[in-house]
Amino acid sequence: MLSHLKLFRFFGITLLLTGSMVSAIANNQYAENFEIETRSTYKLITVKNPWRGSGELSFRYALVPKSMALPDLPEDVRVVRTPVERIIITATVYLGPIRTLEMYDQLVGTAYLNFTSDPEVHRRVEAGKLTPVQGGAAVDIESILQLRPDLILTSITGEGTYDDHPKLERANLPVVLTAGYMEAHPLARSEWIKVVGAFVNKEAEAESFYNEVVRKYKALTAKTHNLEHRPTVFSNAPYAGVWHIPGGTSYNAQAFSDAGAHYLWEDNKSSGGVPLDFEVILHKAANADFWLNPGAYESLPALQSLDTRLTAFRAFREGSVFNNTVRVNQHGGNDIWESGINHPEEVLADLIKIFHPELLPDHVFVYYEQLR
Repeated sequence: MLSHLKLFRFFGITLLLTGSMVSAIANNQYAENFEIETRSTYKLITVKNPWRGSGELSFRYALVPKSMALPDLPEDVRVVRTPVERIIITATVYLGPIRTLEMYDQLVGTAYLNFTSDPEVHRRVEAGKLTPVQGGAAVDIESILQLRPDLILTSITGEGTYDDHPKLERANLPVVLTAGYMEAHPLARSEWIKVVGAFVNKEAEAESFYNEVVRKYKALTAKTHNLEHRPTVFSNAPYAGVWHIPGGTSYNAQAFSDAGAHYLWEDNKSSGGVPLDFEVILHKAANADFWLNPGAYESLPALQSLDTRLTAFRAFREGSVFNNTVRVNQHGGNDIWESGINHPEEVLADLIKIFHPELLPDHVFVYYEQLR
């Protein structure tokens, strides 16, 4: 059969013809860790690179309409009947797509409520329409079963102690892994709205929304593409004696670059957090122009209380420290991990306003603020 395989590509779709079977694979613009293939009676979603070091491992999910009989599928393919009507999420990153695609009525359970920013989620919990659940290692299978979900969205670190996915799978629950956090570009992370939309037959809405996000993002990067001056920037803050900086191939590094800055660790080859000693950071970033994302600190005195040595950074002394803490609610939930994932163009506009305010003189910060 492979000898008869033919590929046709047009309008962002790849068609595979193998004898009598026709499959259409949507071509992603930025995301590298998922693939959506439309077959004659179902959709097949493949999730790749689910955690750091997972190698060639992938997970496949057949989205079969409830009106259709189950097709013959390989044993490794998990089946989800669609459109789903009862969804549980185990991370706040899914709330951006849920808000955009108007899926609140399908949402029956959510983990980490105390870290949730979305006011509609809190209203629904208070009204008894939405149930808080435990996530991660503390996941309670019995309470999950009581909610009768037909879809559970989660991710995995690969460290079994912290992950809920193995427990959910052992309980034969309809759990689907996502790997948006493993993507290397902000637009790749937001493209995962297409995966969420596929479970509720809202692919067209997801596609339309995402195309507009890409258009706005590219319009912003056009402003910074040919800048002669690119200020230096470093990121994050020490925690428990270790300073984890974003790797040079991470989505954070990409965003800094797109915003017209020179990230001091851009040559680092890691896509995750890189642990470094304080002295190493100070040696390289002592005279950096900007310091971004210093933990949860919302003022310079609070940041200084962490470690008095932080005043040795010129960015601290000159007040060039900015944090994404504008939209943090009384629960501690930060909207940058919800709307910000869905709207990387808004985050990018904030960053450009920080590094090159003359390019966006009328922009009002959405997520970032200057620490005082």
